[in-house]
Formats: sequence, C-alpha cells, structure tokens
Amino acid sequence: MLMRTDPFRELDRITDQLLRPGTWSRPSAMPMDAYREGDEYVVAFDLPGVSPDAIDIDVERNMLTVRAERRPAVNADDVQMELSERPLGAFSRQIALADTLDTERIDADYDAGVLTLRIPIAERAKPRKIAIGGGARRKEIKG
Repeated sequence: MLMRTDPFRELDRITDQLLRPGTWSRPSAMPMDAYREGDEYVVAFDLPGVSPDAIDIDVERNMLTVRAERRPAVNADDVQMELSERPLGAFSRQIALADTLDTERIDADYDAGVLTLRIPIAERAKPRKIAIGGGARRKEIKG
C-alpha cells in the first residue's frame, strides 16, 4: 500500500540522523514499520521521549505527514550536561499512501513512545463477488 523508496535515500536518512540533530527547516527522519493487518494498514513510528502534544499528523490528498519535536528534559539553569546521546530536535516523515486507503478514517494512538496509525482499506478496494446475469435477455437473430 506504500510506494517504494530509493534505498540510497534511506542511507542518506540514516547518515543525517546520526550526524545532525533535526531542526524545523531540516527535520530528521523517524524510524517506522508499516504492515497490513486484516482490513487495515498499520504504520508505527518510534518517538520515544516525545510528548503527545508535540506530535502533528496531517493528510493532504494521499500524502501523510508526521512531525514531532523532542525537547530537552532538563531545563534548569544549574544543570551541567555531562553526556547527551539522545537525539533532540524536530523529526518528520512523509509517506505517499495508495488510493485504496480511506484517509478520512485514520485512527492515531500513542503509547510507550510508539505512534501507531491505523488506516482502513477503502470499501471500493476490497475484493467482492460480481453476480452474472442469466440468459433472459438473449435475442435470436433471424436472417
């Protein structure tokens, strides 16, 4: 249901994530999993340490955009940071969704640092049986 991405783009994303923190003008990417579960498409994003009110989810046509910001946990003036390895800043991910998904009914849940989006498969995309009409309308051609 998702469009494939260029593998070199993923390599660039990982390199950027490791070398620079994200800013609003150039956010870092966030890791995700995507899979189909029954009649839903599920996308899960890792956002540990992000407050739910710092997450923004938008859908425009078939483009899903998730933005988040992880702020420093310690803001006191008398704190001297000794080691800081957890990435801070802005994170963003855009996903092109297939037309077969119902973007009007996306359900979002955030638990234990994982943002999970459940996107239902559109009714028009589900398999269905087509009835075949009988031969009542046959006409005989006379010549």
